[in-house]
Amino acid sequence: METSPPRQPTLDEVAALAGVSRAAASRVINNVPYVSEAKRAAVEQAVRELGYVPNPTARALASRRAGTVVLAVSSDQPGLFADPFFAEVTVGVSSALEQAELELILLLADSARGKERLRRLLGSRRADGVMLMAVHGDDPLVRLAEQTELPVVFGGLPLTGTPRWYVDPDNRGGARSAVEHLLRDGRRTIAMITGQPDLQAAVARERGFREALTLAGLAPAGLAPGEFTRAGGEAAMERLLAEQPGLDAVFAANDNMALGALHALRRHRRRVPDDVAVIGFDDLASAAYADPPLTTVHQPVRALGQEMARVLLAAIDGQDPSPLILPTRLTVRESAPGPPPGRPARV
Repeated sequence: METSPPRQPTLDEVAALAGVSRAAASRVINNVPYVSEAKRAAVEQAVRELGYVPNPTARALASRRAGTVVLAVSSDQPGLFADPFFAEVTVGVSSALEQAELELILLLADSARGKERLRRLLGSRRADGVMLMAVHGDDPLVRLAEQTELPVVFGGLPLTGTPRWYVDPDNRGGARSAVEHLLRDGRRTIAMITGQPDLQAAVARERGFREALTLAGLAPAGLAPGEFTRAGGEAAMERLLAEQPGLDAVFAANDNMALGALHALRRHRRRVPDDVAVIGFDDLASAAYADPPLTTVHQPVRALGQEMARVLLAAIDGQDPSPLILPTRLTVRESAPGPPPGRPARV
């Protein structure tokens, strides 16, 4: 009597024995790079114990790459990518992807619909990796990044936790250098227009602002939120002037808010920089054409996009690239020129 050939173990059985998802088991078996070492070891052990033999046809299909990567921003504003900051980041990402022959998908992922679209993209393997930006507070996107087996690179640190791969400007050091510049010019009543409190960049810039003042033995003259928008910066400047009429300097956590502050100061006939010095953060193209031209902390915005893409490409290729902190520097213009050479600081 003929005996039936022994039943071959299935991929589902391998995944169950290894204690991982079916997708993770498939990635290990097909030698796809973006799987943790612990999961890889567990799957390989399960394969040996069960004697699992992968189907060659299925293996060939599973190992194909999608040929796309996603740049997802935690925002639901349709005009976001027209913002000079995000436009520059996108240009940087695109330039780095040109040689890799990968397509870029831009996705607004703040709404429930946007998050679900991203979840479907990741689940269907229609992308090889993801870059996340502007992640707020306890954003579900962080949990989504933790659950996917695809490589995820953060553009800017999230507010809680430290991801495996990220690229971030030196927000804290840049803000500190801005305040130190104001102090060298003899400014002592220094206020700040803050960004969104659930963004790590805003928190780090406020920390740098406070540190510089503390080291100088001073307290902030005032803080007012500006939501990173020009209108928000203008409203914040109005509030600061009402609360502290004698302030002689203001640091805004981005250029948009600094430009709004300049508008409010002109309306109140405060001379910049004679009465009030103003410093922003970003060094966008508009800063050089402000009235007066804006002193600002330069962060390499386009390089931020390029490095995010470079780190992602390395992770897709199975490497473990180091996270990056990009340097910032102060660009001095007329809104806060500081003391000229040979002239003592203001007293």
